[in-house]
Amino acid sequence: MVYTAQYPSPLGMITLASDGQNLTGLWLEGQKYFASTLKGKMPLQEEPPVLQAAKRWLDRYFAGEKPKIDDLPLAPEGSRFQQEVWKLLCEIPYGSVTTYGELARKIAAIQKRPSMSPQAVGSAVGRNPISIIIPCHRVVGTSGSLTGYAGGIGKKIQLLEREGVDTSRFTIPTKGTAL
Repeated sequence: MVYTAQYPSPLGMITLASDGQNLTGLWLEGQKYFASTLKGKMPLQEEPPVLQAAKRWLDRYFAGEKPKIDDLPLAPEGSRFQQEVWKLLCEIPYGSVTTYGELARKIAAIQKRPSMSPQAVGSAVGRNPISIIIPCHRVVGTSGSLTGYAGGIGKKIQLLEREGVDTSRFTIPTKGTAL
C-alpha cells in the first residue's frame, strides 16, 4: 500500500509518500522525476504516523530548526549505487555544501575504484526521491555552479539560504536541465 499526503511549504506544495512504516518520497511540485518511484496512482489514504512525523520534521526545518535526518525512517527506492550516493548526501552537515566531484571521490573510495564520474554521481543525486530531508540541495558544481537541482535553481537557492549558506559565492548556470 502506498500512502501519500500533501504539505504546504514556503517553496510550494510538497507531496509525501510512505509505505506505511517508512518515508519513501518527498517531491516539490513540478520537480523533475516527480513521484517517479511511485507505481500507478497516488491514492490519498489515512495518514500513517510516519507521514505525520515527516510533516512535523518539515515544520521544524522551515521554522529554522535543524531536525536530524535519522529522526525519520527513510526507505528511498533506487539502485545500490544511488543508495550509496544518497547515504553520502545524509552526511552533509546542515548549512554546508559539497561538490559532485567530492562525492565522486568518496564513492570511488567506498567502491575501491581509482575514480568515479561526477556526472554519474550527479545523476544519482538528481534522482533522490526524498528531497530536502536527504539534502541533495547541498551539492554544487566544482566550479561553484548551482547546477543540478531537480526542484529548480530558485528553490535550491532558497533552501541553502534558509540554512545560512552565503549563495553569493556561487554562480547560476546559463543553460542546463536544472533551470
